[in-house]
Amino acid sequence: MNESDRLHVEVTRRTVVEAGTTALLMAGLPRAALAAGPGEADPSTPSVTLALTINGHSHVINLDPRTTLLDALREHLALTGSKKGCDHGQCGACTVLIDGRRINSCLTLAVMHDEQSITTIEGLADGETLHPMQAAFVEHDGFQCGYCTSGQICSAVGMLSEAQAGMPSYATADLANPQPELTDVEIRERMSGNICRCAAYPNIVAAIRQSAGIRL
Repeated sequence: MNESDRLHVEVTRRTVVEAGTTALLMAGLPRAALAAGPGEADPSTPSVTLALTINGHSHVINLDPRTTLLDALREHLALTGSKKGCDHGQCGACTVLIDGRRINSCLTLAVMHDEQSITTIEGLADGETLHPMQAAFVEHDGFQCGYCTSGQICSAVGMLSEAQAGMPSYATADLANPQPELTDVEIRERMSGNICRCAAYPNIVAAIRQSAGIRL
């Protein structure tokens, strides 16, 4: 096969479709977006000024209204405890507390939380004294690589508040019970949105049980 024949064979239907799709997408982008480099905001989009209350402190920041809460925390406020794992709300590494309720910060925009109280992993401890959930995770080795740990802990704190408020889960057997018993099955179901790729789940459950005051 000569060089001309080889080049002809490599032009497949897939490469034609990919090239055509790219051309269509590029044609639909505004000139300003095409001019912006990687990671740069579209200069045609006006920025907004937000006053965010994070870990009890007020922060006034100016950012693109499309900025997620996770990126606002990490890139604008240097609060890097909340981790960017999947960036699709599937792993839970970015979990923070909004007015006490847990939320995936990668799936929400920072502008949606003006005047709300935001708590990240950095705000759980009281000075040098660890939050009881943090201390329980340390005692029970509820982490290995540690990447998911901040999200696991924030989620666990929010989960206990939900259980105490009588919110049922898919595993709750008696929906009439105002406070369902936090069995291992209940805890695992309620924490199923937080993935530990190191598989430290038994230790995580033990840490949560201790923090909840349940006999191990």
